[in-house]
Amino acid sequence: MAHSIRQKQLVCTDEKKIDQFLTEAQTGYLGMSTDEYPYVIPLNFVWKNGYIYFHGASEGRKMDMLQENPNVCFTVSEQYGTMVHPIPAKTDTAYMSVILFGTASIITDLDEATSAMQALLDKYVPGYYSTPLHKTHVEKYRSSLGSKTVVLKIHPIKITAKENMLNQSMKFENGRTVQEDR
Repeated sequence: MAHSIRQKQLVCTDEKKIDQFLTEAQTGYLGMSTDEYPYVIPLNFVWKNGYIYFHGASEGRKMDMLQENPNVCFTVSEQYGTMVHPIPAKTDTAYMSVILFGTASIITDLDEATSAMQALLDKYVPGYYSTPLHKTHVEKYRSSLGSKTVVLKIHPIKITAKENMLNQSMKFENGRTVQEDR
C-alpha cells in the first residue's frame, strides 16, 4: 500500500469533506481478491464512527472470499459533470472519489449490528419507519433464499480521496458546441 496519488493537485485531505461525501454517497464498490480474479460488487452502505457498514447473506461468493481473505478495497465515486474545452485532450470530468483499504469482518455484537442496520434504514428510507429497528429482527431475519443476514464492517487502514471541482462555466450541456467556447 505504498502507492500514492500521482496527480497531487487532485488530492483531497479535507476530513470533513471526505466524511460528508462518505455519509451522503449512495453506492460503494467492494473489491475482494483470492487466488482467482478480483471480484467487485456494488453495495448500499453507511459510514458510521469511522467504519463502512453493509449487510448481506451469510453465504455465497462474497462471504467465501472474505473468509479466505478479509483484506478489501472499498471505492465510492460520484461524477458532477463534464467540463468542455476547445482542445479535446483538455475536456475533463468533475468528480470526487474515496478509496478505503482495510479489513472486513462480521459484526458479532447484536447492539452494533442493530445500530448499523438502523443507520442504513435512516440513510436510505429516512422517516419511513415510525419505530426503531428491534434487535430480534436483526437476529432472526432470513433472506428470500433462507440465508441468515449478516452485518459486516470495514476497518479502514488507509483512505485516499481525490476531487476535481466543477467549473460551472465550462460544464457541458446538450446543445453546447465548441464554437461557443472559441
